Amino acid sequence: MSVKYRIDGTVLPVVTIELQPGQRIYSETGGMSWMSGNVEMKTTTGGGLGKMLRRAISGEALFLVEFYTNDGPGTVAFAAEFPGKIVPVELEEGQSIIVQKDAFMCAERSVDLDMQFRRRLGAGLFGGEGFIMQKLTGPGLVFVNFDGEIVEYNLGPGEVLKVDTGHLAMMDPTVDFDVTIVKGISNILLGGEGLFLATLRGPGRVWLQTMPMSKLANKIAQFMPQVGGKGSSGGLNIDLGTLLGGNR
Repeated sequence: MSVKYRIDGTVLPVVTIELQPGQRIYSETGGMSWMSGNVEMKTTTGGGLGKMLRRAISGEALFLVEFYTNDGPGTVAFAAEFPGKIVPVELEEGQSIIVQKDAFMCAERSVDLDMQFRRRLGAGLFGGEGFIMQKLTGPGLVFVNFDGEIVEYNLGPGEVLKVDTGHLAMMDPTVDFDVTIVKGISNILLGGEGLFLATLRGPGRVWLQTMPMSKLANKIAQFMPQVGGKGSSGGLNIDLGTLLGGNR
């Protein structure tokens, strides 16, 4: 029996899932927004000590929480934590998808959640969001939350797309991912695009997000007054990017 759900809202959406007896949904700790009174919760390690350690290294929650009902249908809701889109992804048996760190909201219990560490030196040192990602493997339904609007590309074999790493939201495992340095001294010094770009090479699908939270935070920070001047004793400098989620 497939899980029934409803996505409400526009800028700050929420997904409400209707659970039948025998169906289970899980999320990371702190992910649930509200639920009906007959829904039960069970906190688990989510796959044992190995996966707990990988989540700890990546800065994710150590434990996962399952939601289920034994007394008729029940509902549980998961709200977006930032302006953007909630995207449902239906995965077949053995099918995987790679998503940006922190994008995972919830999934059917049959879906496996693991961390995806990029092995290449360039991606590891300079990839930002691309260094540590999340890997979701089916079968089952999963919900992910991305920043701003979503643009999808279907890359052919060998087709290349160069992207600011903050805009990479999700991709098929068949897409080759690396980080390359921007060519040209004038581009590096004057281009304003940073030193590095993510290089995505097909075949496979790529989903890009239009408003990375790191860029939004930096833009807002330009208009925020600094509390306490440079060199002042006991002053407080506001790092808005950190407050809104760091490199997201």
